[in-house]
Amino acid sequence: YRLNALYRHEDSFRGFDTDLERFFIAPTIRWQISDRTDLTVSLEYTNDERPADAGLIAIGEGVADVPFDRVVGDLNNIREQEILRVAYNFEHRFSDSWRFRNAFSYVRSDAESLSAISAVIVDEQAGDILVGFSNLIAPLEVFDLQTNIVGEFNTGSIEHTVLFGVDLFRQGEPGNREILIAPSTLTPFNVFNPTYGIVPRPAPQDLLATGIIEVRTDTLGIYLQDQVTLLDNLNLLAGFRYDMVNQETINQPNAFNPNGSESSLNEDAFTPRVGLVYQPIEEISLYGSYSTSFLPNTATTFTGEIIPPEEGQQFEVGIRAELLGNRLVANLAFFDLAKQNVATPDPNNFGSSVATGEQRSRGVELDIAGEILPGWNIIANYAYTDATITSDNSGNEGNRLTGVPEHNFNLWTTYDIQNGPLEGLGFGLGFNYVTERFGDTANTFTADGYFLTNAAVSYSRDNWQAAINIRNLFNVNYIESAGRTRTLGIGPGEPFTLIGSFSIEF
Repeated sequence: YRLNALYRHEDSFRGFDTDLERFFIAPTIRWQISDRTDLTVSLEYTNDERPADAGLIAIGEGVADVPFDRVVGDLNNIREQEILRVAYNFEHRFSDSWRFRNAFSYVRSDAESLSAISAVIVDEQAGDILVGFSNLIAPLEVFDLQTNIVGEFNTGSIEHTVLFGVDLFRQGEPGNREILIAPSTLTPFNVFNPTYGIVPRPAPQDLLATGIIEVRTDTLGIYLQDQVTLLDNLNLLAGFRYDMVNQETINQPNAFNPNGSESSLNEDAFTPRVGLVYQPIEEISLYGSYSTSFLPNTATTFTGEIIPPEEGQQFEVGIRAELLGNRLVANLAFFDLAKQNVATPDPNNFGSSVATGEQRSRGVELDIAGEILPGWNIIANYAYTDATITSDNSGNEGNRLTGVPEHNFNLWTTYDIQNGPLEGLGFGLGFNYVTERFGDTANTFTADGYFLTNAAVSYSRDNWQAAINIRNLFNVNYIESAGRTRTLGIGPGEPFTLIGSFSIEF
């Protein structure tokens, strides 16, 4: 048995009067029914309250030049969410080579967000906007049942590990997903010289429903996979998945659709995957893979219609090396990923989505992790990504994807003194480098790139450890989330942050 629990209270580095408060508890029981049968049952409960932060806004071709603690809207914006998850995982081993698994989970989430956000930009240069209250109510209920069999056997000199399974998935809304606005609260607001408390908080009867939607998704999936050891240094992975999905949406009468509407969608897809690994020598692995994907969308358009399932194709080749006696691992890969029917925020209708025809990401990734010398560890990665919209009916074809930097580099290295009077003392130093990113699919503005420095000092002795971690050591102002539209999702990053911790094992 195990019990994890958390209580957290903190002020936001942004200027909200609403604090972040989070309570989480997760008991787990594992029962070894026999030497071949196990059952694990778990429960998770989360209660989370925090500022409803829509971020900053774009001015011209960049982010508004205002202090990063500036709140656009109301200081009392609030988002509340309650989540309950109940699950079990059952496994029975028929023999050393064959085992049966069955798992089920149920998740219930209730979220509500009442916030004053930017509704219309009136004069960008002057920083004049109209701010109004909106209320988002998003209940969610998910059932997930998975059953599979894993078996190992040989056909002559060829070794097989076979996986066959079936899963059932239902996602629905026990209530309605509601988007409510209060037009009567629209109030002039200046982002450069704000005055708070002037936007009237709406009474429930003042809220106008612009979307009352219920969406239900049922999916049945069947999959088969075989991992084959053809030679001692040659492995093949091949498999497929077949999915059938049924979706229904009910768009109840609202301010923009007084008659309401209903729609349904039935789709199926066959998605194969194949991968090959070849080791010319024990320390080097050459690999290649091709896979496809099929993912139902739950996002809806402004008129309440479900966006068709997202489909994707990915090709990847790479080389993996285990160096310094397997203490250091390096991986270099080239990837090419294309997705169709990707749901993106509708720039003209708050809370709705539109489908992008096709998005493609291709590039190179380099990862290094492990121990260089005794006590000296490193984790580093670099990615070059060419991410573009290759097909679109909204005039965005050829634009870069939202929030994806062309270059991204991360490094974290630590050294722990191995002996002497200072044994147990450790130091860490790290860097994050991200180039500029576009903040919307129309590529009308960018968030600047940034370079962050992080550090740490720790001390371990016997069964306890104390540490101090420093994030953003030089207190750099940077935009972490580049945005979804010109008025939503532009999120400033954390300033200088000092975290002290102490742990003990017994």
